[in-house]
Amino acid sequence: MIRITKKPEDRKQEILDTSAELFYTQGYDKTSISDIAKKIGVSQGLCYRYFSSKEELFSSVLEYYAEMQAKPMISALSEQDKTLRQKLYGTPTFLDTENPDTYYYKICHQASGKAMHDLVSMKICQKLFPVIKKQLKKASDQGEIAISDLEATASFCIYGQLGILLHPDLAGKEKIERIREFLLNLLGLDTVESTL
Repeated sequence: MIRITKKPEDRKQEILDTSAELFYTQGYDKTSISDIAKKIGVSQGLCYRYFSSKEELFSSVLEYYAEMQAKPMISALSEQDKTLRQKLYGTPTFLDTENPDTYYYKICHQASGKAMHDLVSMKICQKLFPVIKKQLKKASDQGEIAISDLEATASFCIYGQLGILLHPDLAGKEKIERIREFLLNLLGLDTVESTL
């Protein structure tokens, strides 16, 4: 048997990707570390070198998916040369970042995946919160907005969206439009002329 050596980050990603596939196709309860190792063609011990348990591995799959969703949003929000209003219109949304062809997406969007979807949504919020707080402070310092409680406003901007985002009867574009309109109103940017 030929042994294939991979860089640690590549091997870890391979384990995550394979785990996501098997957790989706076989279900969490019916998937073992042994199944994952066998599918990759490595020993169980190698999987355990990266993840101490199946629970940690599953949590890492959800964390990775949340990171994939948050990363383009964080990048757009962190652009230095744009106003807060421009960032609200230019930041990618879940419609732009979700890829239905991945097992990560499928795990969270299957009929039995609501709890996982909600958990990933919270993880995304946790990743976005410090970025939003920083951007609100910058906009406040530059006179774009006037807010008295930075922490509460940032929290409401992020976590307050979940009611709309998780609403099962609203279409994706309607969710985005309602959230954007609410944020513009909340931050007092609804009366500012667009410079887009």
